Amino acid sequence: MRGICMDIDVVKLRAEFDKPHHLIHTTDGKVLFLREWKPSVPSKTAIIIFHGITAYSEPYDSLGSPLSDAGFSVFGLDLRGHGLSDGVRGDYPSKERLVNDVCETIMFVKNQEFSGVILVGSSLGNLVVLEEGLNHCAEHISGLILLSIGREIKPGAFPQMSTGEKLKTIGKMIFAYNRPVMEYKREGIIGKEDPLFNFKYSPRFLNYLNAQRFMKKFRFPEHLDFPVLVGIGEKDEIFSIETARAFFDEVPSKNKEFQVIPGAKHAETHAMCSPSLIDWLKNNFD
Repeated sequence: MRGICMDIDVVKLRAEFDKPHHLIHTTDGKVLFLREWKPSVPSKTAIIIFHGITAYSEPYDSLGSPLSDAGFSVFGLDLRGHGLSDGVRGDYPSKERLVNDVCETIMFVKNQEFSGVILVGSSLGNLVVLEEGLNHCAEHISGLILLSIGREIKPGAFPQMSTGEKLKTIGKMIFAYNRPVMEYKREGIIGKEDPLFNFKYSPRFLNYLNAQRFMKKFRFPEHLDFPVLVGIGEKDEIFSIETARAFFDEVPSKNKEFQVIPGAKHAETHAMCSPSLIDWLKNNFD
């Protein structure tokens, strides 16, 4: 099945993975997969990448590798139920578990003798960074990089549901809340040939991580005492440059920067590691 296989042997695939990585054993007895991109000389500050919906850490090699080549220690978490992490594909057992997974990951990395941790959110990963990381683990954060984000979603970015589809969705919310029965689809989606991508989610996952609702209600704390970068692709299909700028304007940090990534669409991670992003990191964390 294209990208929606539910019977992946995650344990076998983890055992066969021969690149640098860590296995985080969570407090509820599961294993989270944490990819690592090692620089030639270990840096003092670590970077953790949180992937977008449907994805996992592997596609972010186009971001992690250039950052490690530039001298930064980079990690990429596969969220529970994604990639090579344990869990039901496309589901999360509770909002509290999501908070714990994120904070346990941040502490695991911090305890590798790094003086600080920068969180990178990509698309849906921004919700994880802001709602779980910033709200619950702020004292361990040294900086934020928020990519493919905006205050409002573009009209028409996702296909409109017919009346029949809406009724089916209500039925799924009632009778299959914890089962991956909701198909994620939009124009320009990537990863359909990769069996480790998810394209079906449980209603409760989409309830916990609802981008449209989150962006409408989210408010920053009064002050952030670390650097923040907000980046948007020039050709992003979901957020406009204007709504990304509006979100950036709300960032309560004296040290903040806004970048437009030339030619990049929403999920084109290869374009995210621009020279200006590396310059920003070196200026603030070298």
